[in-house]
Formats: sequence, structure tokens, C-alpha cells
Amino acid sequence: MKKLPIGIQTLSKIIEGDFIYVDKTEIAYSLIQKAGYYFLSRPRRFGKSLFLDTLKEIFEGNKELFKGLYIYDNWDWEVKYPVLRISLGSGVLKNIEKLNKRLNSSLKDAEKAVGINCQSSDPEECFKELIQKASENHNQKVVILIDEYDKPILDNITDKDVARQMRDTMKDFYSVIKDNDAYIQFVFITGVSKFSKMNLFSGLNNLNDITLDEKYATICGYTHNDLLTVFREHLHGVDMEKVKNWYNGYNYLGDKVYNPFDILLFIDKNFDFSNYWWETGNPSFLIDMLKTQNYYIPELENFIASKEILNTFDVERIELVALLWQTGYLTITEKIPTPFSIKYKLTPPNKEVQTSLNSLFISYLTEQVTEKLKFQEKLYNMLDKPNLDGFRDALYSLFASIPYSNFTNNKLPEYEGYYASVVYAYLASIGLDIIPEDITNLGRMDLSVKLESKLFIFEFKLTEKATGNALKQIKEKRYWEKYQDFKNIYLIGIEFSREKRNIIGYEWETV
Repeated sequence: MKKLPIGIQTLSKIIEGDFIYVDKTEIAYSLIQKAGYYFLSRPRRFGKSLFLDTLKEIFEGNKELFKGLYIYDNWDWEVKYPVLRISLGSGVLKNIEKLNKRLNSSLKDAEKAVGINCQSSDPEECFKELIQKASENHNQKVVILIDEYDKPILDNITDKDVARQMRDTMKDFYSVIKDNDAYIQFVFITGVSKFSKMNLFSGLNNLNDITLDEKYATICGYTHNDLLTVFREHLHGVDMEKVKNWYNGYNYLGDKVYNPFDILLFIDKNFDFSNYWWETGNPSFLIDMLKTQNYYIPELENFIASKEILNTFDVERIELVALLWQTGYLTITEKIPTPFSIKYKLTPPNKEVQTSLNSLFISYLTEQVTEKLKFQEKLYNMLDKPNLDGFRDALYSLFASIPYSNFTNNKLPEYEGYYASVVYAYLASIGLDIIPEDITNLGRMDLSVKLESKLFIFEFKLTEKATGNALKQIKEKRYWEKYQDFKNIYLIGIEFSREKRNIIGYEWETV
């Protein structure tokens, strides 16, 4: 049985060490047989660095590494190219001095790879010198591979002044590529975010963004078929539907994929379902961005976005939804053509992200930390039984325990969506099947929640005295008719008071 390549990003180590390798060389071949400039955005720990290393080994002509793989009999191994690989992925770069030091370090590695010593210590001049001399000395055009091109900017995303300096420095560095097209065979640039071409890749008008190209949807990550075939021995006896529910779902307009880090750790940890990928990140920047304005949390996780929004990302203008999508916290679940454009429906890709992201939202909305697990368990148990009077009591206790400072130090509780956002975040954080703003032929219910054979329909109102209008609206609009195949349907109307900061009206009925 082959070993698990946990944390390994070099092809030679995987092949020579008898680790599992999911063959991506057919996709690589389709790219490299056409000279061009390519850009790919994928979330962290998705296999971008390994794919770049695979490209490097192909272009350098290391044929023996590819025995048994698609490209072995399809590539002309006699033709070899000088490869310049620039990586900005490691460490945290907090100022221009550290960035220049990192660039010089990466360029030194590139110098060794092509047997050239730069005469200049300036990163831009050295990069230019490397491209031109490597092409001349090897009598062949150069291949440029840039990994985590955006890391210096993302490291400083909440400090606009530093982020702007990083962007401008990187823009000057990347401009070397456009000025040396005559010496270049192939360029492949990867990162997490899609910064505007205009602001970062000025002049690279021929940069082909394959992030949402169906042909390259599985360029990184594992498909479900990979799990059933390549990982068959490792996953013997595992509930594969549960694995799919927990970890699959990243969609780039082709076959959905798994994050490799999740699957490798899941196997290594004896099939313990846990939030492996989430725990390797630091999404504190999300809280910083959420604090800039009042977001209706359910809308963030069931968002209809234009292609323009998904591509709108720069230091001067950061769309939170675009950032959530690019970092892997949201994924495309539906492509919606319109007469004038294409729109995309975005939701969390799987249970791991849904539960973890909403747990983060709870912290943002309520400042509850130690109490969080207690309320999560209570709410789940009350719906599972179901005991809807107990559910009311649990919600009342939940809102009563939100620190007073949370209401006095910010304006969150003053907007209507706050209370619905708290309820939504709690229910989503326990992995329930939730549809916010669920559309019917007569209107839009605030929330529908599915738990096995039970369906719960919620309507929320913000008022200063109990009116019964929340439940009344559900009944008048007959929201449940959309779900008549459910055995047990519960209608729940909840009214909140801004002044009392809690429930003042709560009614429920069964259908």
C-alpha cells in the first residue's frame, strides 16, 4: 500500500518515496502543449505548489519520474527548457524590506537552477537578467512558474497602506515578464486571490485566467472518483457518502473536488471526521472585514454574485463575498445565465466549512466562546426530539447570555438582521441542512431547516411588542406547501425586541 503524501509538495519525493500521486499530467499536457501565460486561483493547501513542481519536472525533461503517468508517452522529452521558479508562500512578510529579501532569496534559488549569477542585487533587474541570459545560454525560451504570487499582499490585507506598498512593489516585479515576452515560452502563476489584472498584472493582456475554466476544474484537488480508485485501499469500509458530505463540494464549473489536505489527514487520523483544513488557517481577517459594516450572515452564505463581483478584488476595493469565494469558504453551487451576464450562487462547499465558518460568525455576533458548545448542543437536541418549547428556552438563554458590552460597543444589534443572523449561525454551525431566504411561489420564508424527516420553517420579526405576525405570515403564505413530502413540518414564528435584546414573542404549530 502506497504511503500518504501529507505535506509533500515535490513530485520527485512523491514518486521516489512510493507515495500516492493522483495523476494530473493529462491536464498539465493540455496546458503546456500550447505556449502561453496562465493564471490559477485556488484556496490554500489545495495542491497548487505540487502542480507547479510537476510542470517544472516536465519542462526540465525528467522523464523517469513520469513512468506510468499520462504524459510519459505523450511529451517530447528531448526538448528541455530552463525553468525559473519564484515562490512567495512561506512566512509572513510585513514590510517591503522583508519582501525584497524574500524575492532575492527566491531568485538565488532560480540562479542555481539555470546556472547563472545575477550582476544586480535589485530584484527586478536580477529577474530580467535571469530571463534573458537563461534563454541565451540554453538556446531555448524560458519557463516561469510563480507560486503564491499574492501572499505578500494577503499578509497585510487589513493594513491598506502596507498592502498598497506590497502591491505596487509586486506590480513592478511582474512587469518584467511583459517586457521580456520574446524570451519566454510559458508562464504559470498561482495564488489564492484574483487581484485585478489592471492593478497587478498591468500589461499582461494575454494572461489566461483558468480559475473557472471547466477544462481545468480538477487541476488541483481530488475528485470523488480518485477516492474510489486511487485511495480505494486506504478507504476500505468507510462511509463514502459521509466523507462526501463532510469534505467534497469545491466547484470550479466541472467535477467537484476535495481539498487534498482534508482527505490525507482524515485517513491518517483513522477516519475521524474533523475540521482539518479549517484548522490550518487563520481567518481572523474575516472578522476584521465583517466589522466594517453590518452583513446579514444568511445572505453571505446563500449569495447570488455576478462574475464582476467574483473578479473584483484589490487593496482599494475588497468585496467580502469575493474573498470568501477565493479563500474557499464559499463555492459555486449554481451557474445562472441571464440575458446580459452570468451569475453564480455561492454557498459553503461542505459540512466542514459550514460548521467552522458559522462558529466563527457566532464569535463575531455574540462574543460567546465558552458558552458556544453548550448552546449548540441544546439547540440541536431540542430540534432533534423535537421539543420546540425547550428550543424557545434555549434561544432565550442564548440571547440573555450575550455580553452587555456587545450591545453597547457596536451597532450590530440595532439592525433587523442581527437576531436572524445569530439563530442562523448557531443552526448552521451544528451542521443542519439550512436554506436562508427560501423561495416559494407565494413569497420568501426567512429560514427552512431540515433534520432527518423533520422540517422547520422560521419567520423572524423585530418589534417592540408581541403581535403574532411572524407565525401569521407563515400560515398566510402557506410556506410549507413546498415541502409536503416531509413527514413532520413545524412552523415557528419568533419576534425579537431591540430594546429588550431578546425574544418577546414565540409561537409554533405543526402542519
